Amino acid sequence: MGWMFDAMDVGMLSFIIAALQVEWQLTPGQMGLIGSINSIGMAVGAFIFGIMADKVGRKQVFIITLLLFSLASGASAFTTTFTIFLILRFLVGMGLGGELPVASTLVSESVPAEKRGRTVVLLESFWAGGWLVAALISYFVIPNYGWQIALIISAIPALYGLYLRIGLPDSPKYTEMQAQTKPTVLQSLKELWSKGHARQTAVLWIVWFCVVFSYYGMFLWLPSVMVMKGFSLIKSFEYVLIMTLAQLPGYFTAAWLIEKVGRKFVLGAYLIGTAVSAYFFGTAESLALLLTSGILLSFFNLGAWGGLYAYTPEQYPTRIRATGTGMAAAIGRLGGVLGPLAVGYFVVRNVSVSLIFTIFCLSVLIGAFTVLFLGKETKNQELA
Repeated sequence: MGWMFDAMDVGMLSFIIAALQVEWQLTPGQMGLIGSINSIGMAVGAFIFGIMADKVGRKQVFIITLLLFSLASGASAFTTTFTIFLILRFLVGMGLGGELPVASTLVSESVPAEKRGRTVVLLESFWAGGWLVAALISYFVIPNYGWQIALIISAIPALYGLYLRIGLPDSPKYTEMQAQTKPTVLQSLKELWSKGHARQTAVLWIVWFCVVFSYYGMFLWLPSVMVMKGFSLIKSFEYVLIMTLAQLPGYFTAAWLIEKVGRKFVLGAYLIGTAVSAYFFGTAESLALLLTSGILLSFFNLGAWGGLYAYTPEQYPTRIRATGTGMAAAIGRLGGVLGPLAVGYFVVRNVSVSLIFTIFCLSVLIGAFTVLFLGKETKNQELA
């Protein structure tokens, strides 16, 4: 549920920006700034809350992040100035960015080794559910009741946070470790690059950056790319919705395969599938090839996301697991800032869509080969 609420908030943002553009007469630069400030907040949140989760527990930090993004999102319904809206979006981003790595760490530490990968991928699949809820709220609520009501609805997860405070147990692994002396923040960060973990850290940082850079670069621009290829805005939304529905089988097949063939194979294969689909999407001239490659792009990319969230917490021992996962996610979020900016930069300079998507294709291939050749397999491995 927490994961779904997270996706709901991110999903509604693109629709809210469109409404704000009309009401507040926003420039394209200001619209881009809202998305960027959200991603910067996510990077800061992943870094800070990842470290905090190793200090005070997964459950406490999960609840804090849920409350932070819910209340800041609800509060932004009452803003009347662009500056205050940006400040609140930064806080929303912090909560969202912190929740995802902490939640995946909590779940991975609470599930037996033989089901762990599958369970975390299924957790990730609720991202698609959240986007679906966002689309429904945006379709039915924003045109009839305004963007403010949509943002007030987004504060509902705060009530869920109160329930979690009572009903959610902390991770058994973290509870076992509580009697031990915890490393300082500096010791935790140094240990990520110690002899025992430096290779895993390097692999994760490269893969996270490549995946998030290409995901946000490609998916935030999908409707615009369809328009550039000559389709109307309404048609482009229809086609993007069809492509988005392909995310669910992507998650479910990755969840099934991850315990059968291992993390490295699923992550590597789905990333290569993403790269090939991105190339054909960028070069497609016919509607049939555009839709087919777009559907496969969604299928493989979101399956790879599920594999990445399952794989990351397994690379570290409990004492630095949330720190390591949060740091990898933070590096990835920097890619999430740069990806959309890069597309905007290329579009202004009349770089072709096919060349832009070839760049993303190469980025994803770098991530795929990094994990396949340098990554450590963790299938059925007990967590330390």
